[in-house]
Amino acid sequence: MTERMFDDAPISAGMRVLDIGCGPGTVSLMLSRRVGDHGHVFAVDRDPQVLQAARARARDAGFLNITFVEGGFDVVVPGHGTLDGAVGRRVLMYQPDAAQAITQLARAVRPGGLIAFHEHDTSSVNDDRTLLPLHDQVRGWLRDMLRKEEVNLHMGFDLHGAFSAAGLTVECVRAEANVLTPTAEYPVAAIIRAVLPRLLKHGIVTETEAQVDTLDERLLAERKRNNATCLWELVFCAWARKPAK
Repeated sequence: MTERMFDDAPISAGMRVLDIGCGPGTVSLMLSRRVGDHGHVFAVDRDPQVLQAARARARDAGFLNITFVEGGFDVVVPGHGTLDGAVGRRVLMYQPDAAQAITQLARAVRPGGLIAFHEHDTSSVNDDRTLLPLHDQVRGWLRDMLRKEEVNLHMGFDLHGAFSAAGLTVECVRAEANVLTPTAEYPVAAIIRAVLPRLLKHGIVTETEAQVDTLDERLLAERKRNNATCLWELVFCAWARKPAK
């Protein structure tokens, strides 16, 4: 979904792009391949340990057109105010004021430049004909965790409003869903394993209750028993332009 957003926005060879909240650098490497040797990526994150890991990952993979910078939405990078675009994935949802965050980020981008975000939304889209209690339980763990962390659970639906409030011209907002079918696995266990320390910290679930090692198997079995397809979560991709003047 992120790659398609970059196709359509578009982000292409020669562009200089900022990746906000880059985390381990997955999106940064996507961007690096796209902008090529004549472009550049500024990968920004507040966590110096995460940046160190991302930097090593890029170095080991031979990516030379990425600069890693510690900072947030108000970061100042080389060429500040003249970059061609700024992007983020699953990062606006953690900002207390998304419009203000976008306003700060847009200062790094030239007039007419691109701002694009890929954000998830926890709004449920269920097939009321079929009960999937384990699926509902696991999604409930994640929603409870995000709620306790004061995350915007509906950032996807709020993207257009946040862009507009930041003074940008919205070009596209679209939504898709992660679809779990009766015959295909989806890596829910990997997600739960990654956030398990947070789930434990908030007292949402115990390791024994989670049974992460068998979770994907049990979820797939539930879908098979019911011949059910589950829309796991909504994913929004949106992009906008900074006014040309």
